[in-house]
Amino acid sequence: MGRTGLGTAVVQRRVTSLIAVASALGVTAALGGCGSSAGSGNVTLKLVAADYGDSKANSSQKYWDKLTQAYEAKHPGVDVQVSVYSWNDVDAKVKAMVDAGDPPDLAQIGAYADYADAGELYRAGDVLSIDTQADFVSQLSAAGEINRTQYGMPFASSTRLLFYNKTLFADAGLTPPESWSDLASDAAALKAKGVKYPYALPLGPEEAQAETLMWLLSGGDGYTDTVGSYSLDSPQNVDTFTWLKEELVDKGLTGPVAPAKLNRADAFAAFTRGEVGMLNGHPTLMKAAAAKGVKFGMVPMPGAKGRSKATMGVADWMMAFKKNGHKEQIGDFLDYVYSDENVLEFSHEYDLLPVTTSASEAMALDKDDADLVDFLGELPNAELYPVGQTSWAAVSADIKQRIGEAVSPEGKPAAVLGQLQRAAAAAQNAG
Repeated sequence: MGRTGLGTAVVQRRVTSLIAVASALGVTAALGGCGSSAGSGNVTLKLVAADYGDSKANSSQKYWDKLTQAYEAKHPGVDVQVSVYSWNDVDAKVKAMVDAGDPPDLAQIGAYADYADAGELYRAGDVLSIDTQADFVSQLSAAGEINRTQYGMPFASSTRLLFYNKTLFADAGLTPPESWSDLASDAAALKAKGVKYPYALPLGPEEAQAETLMWLLSGGDGYTDTVGSYSLDSPQNVDTFTWLKEELVDKGLTGPVAPAKLNRADAFAAFTRGEVGMLNGHPTLMKAAAAKGVKFGMVPMPGAKGRSKATMGVADWMMAFKKNGHKEQIGDFLDYVYSDENVLEFSHEYDLLPVTTSASEAMALDKDDADLVDFLGELPNAELYPVGQTSWAAVSADIKQRIGEAVSPEGKPAAVLGQLQRAAAAAQNAG
């Protein structure tokens, strides 16, 4: 998809494939496995990578095999061995290797902070050329920093938009919402027309941290304050969840499944069945909906008084371990990985956004990528999870399990957010 000159055939492939992307990007990939590129040389680099595919046909192993074979052909002294695992297994695999004292040279997974904090990683500037490091999209580069030093190198990224069902909106005589009040009134009109999920609010444990952040940003705040401390129970955040509970959930505008029990995958599936009026989604929802014949539109997330000033961005990370040395070979290989050709090929294959400025500019100019341009336009205003915090994994897990309580019939948003904040502060201080 999106490659200049491949046009219709590539668009068809995009439309007919299934939801695939995983982890911090918010989708569950199913395939697990491993493999390695062919070749031999004086230096062997081992890379463990996550699988963004949903079958053997589009496994990330194929992407890495093609890339490494091309690289080795030009670098006969280097052998790059790549093992690809499902998102269910890859983080644990890397952790086990590190704990055993045998880390890979490179890992492409969902988080880097713990390894950086333990002194396991090269700084990005130690291995990348100046041009390559400077080419990262600034928001993504900053998210890869700890104490203003970059350790995490963004590898894949995505943003979110509000999807709406054009057919349901037309039947109800509606226009896409630009503010919370618009969204609430649209949801009420959709409910009156018998729409099952006027606004789907997935606060179930699968990906509640994503839906939560999108709403917190639209309310003018987020997970952390300006100095990086958690601020989950800020007045703005309490106001946001109070509005959600009182204006959407309590009025029956979020559907028959309680938000605390509605997972993202189920909400997406309902959208592809034409049962959802509105929900927040990422690029892979486009092809799933189109494959089922759903006519949809996409707009930026509405804010309390108008368009949200920020949207949620997500990224997965590449990191380089110091244990085995090979700094020069690692850097040279990564410069190749982050070439425009390779970045765009990966982005096209899995409906993701490029992590470099030059590849982003190329995508924006490519008419075959028109369906991704709106997502790409949100990236400069995107705010990511606080992935530089070693406490984030524990805080995220807590949010996934508990945030749905804030909008339950007996829930008190201020109390639930206060409990989450105290636990987050304790985790941060422990770290």
